[in-house]
Amino acid sequence: MYFAALLARTEDGWEASDTELDDVETLSDLADLAREASPDEDTVLVLIEQEDAWFGVVRVDGEEDPRIYVSDAAAAARSSYGEILLTDELLGRDPDDGDDLDALDLDGTEDGESDEDDDDAEAGAGLAGAAGAADVPHGPVGDALILDDLGVSEKELRLMSTDAVTEIAESLGASETLETVR
Repeated sequence: MYFAALLARTEDGWEASDTELDDVETLSDLADLAREASPDEDTVLVLIEQEDAWFGVVRVDGEEDPRIYVSDAAAAARSSYGEILLTDELLGRDPDDGDDLDALDLDGTEDGESDEDDDDAEAGAGLAGAAGAADVPHGPVGDALILDDLGVSEKELRLMSTDAVTEIAESLGASETLETVR
């Protein structure tokens, strides 16, 4: 079960709106959606949560590049919404890595490695999931200070887990506002 909401900071406090992410394919699409929620270029937070698995926060301040925090990159990588947030830049990857088919070893062995080693390698590879998933770290990635100036410290953010969106809204003084769209 997923929940996604926008929290826009205004002169009168936080305004919440439920958001549908079905048409969002990239981080740029998500940032544009957030900017539309605040015509005055105020701070907008996109809060995404997959129940008991991971949560993400995208912060858009006017025309600045979005800032991102994801609580568990490996869990988010298994989600279509999480894939939007897990950019190559966030994961510290070169976007061109993995695109060169000549660099791939299609028989599954490394140079000098025998096929007998495959049995040992396959035992641990089953958990990697889709191609590239092994590159995704378990645990948090991104800007852990994303909410620091709004009253949620890095330590508090890293300790949040199952109902993080509600905890974030409470810390911001926006829990009642968020509940209107939940």
